[in-house]
Amino acid sequence: MKQLKRFDKRTFEALRESAAKSERRRANLNVHDSYEDVVQRLFIAMMPDSYVRPHRHCQMHKWEFFMVLEGELDLIFFDDKGTVSERLTLSSNGDCSGVEIPPNVWHATVCHAPVVFMEVKQGPYEVTDDKGFAAWAPTEGSNDVSTFLASLKTATVGQNMALDAMDNV
Repeated sequence: MKQLKRFDKRTFEALRESAAKSERRRANLNVHDSYEDVVQRLFIAMMPDSYVRPHRHCQMHKWEFFMVLEGELDLIFFDDKGTVSERLTLSSNGDCSGVEIPPNVWHATVCHAPVVFMEVKQGPYEVTDDKGFAAWAPTEGSNDVSTFLASLKTATVGQNMALDAMDNV
């Protein structure tokens, strides 16, 4: 019989500490045994200065599920041109704690304080085609990230987030 996997407050505290020390300002704890598993399950801790480049999962069977366990997270959804179509706050103590995102939907995550959430998505995980990144958003590590991330944190529905559009604000 397989051993039970337990996840408690100490698990999440250690994950937050790892995220705080990480260059990317986030850390994950995989629950699945292998990237080949048909369902990928992981806990993620994210710091407020972590940049998640807007992306979508292009394979038609690749949905994604988020559930906030500690703190609060904003999911921002976009159209193909980078215009915000919806902004959804997920909170461990709020009205909405989780959401399932269908395939091919542009999205990004931001937080204003450390957050721990669970992500579940269809596997297997294939690093080369797991995500299609938005050409209208800066690449991770580029000089434009801090300005873009600050804009994402206050973005409203109808606002165009494409770098070219931001230059004209």
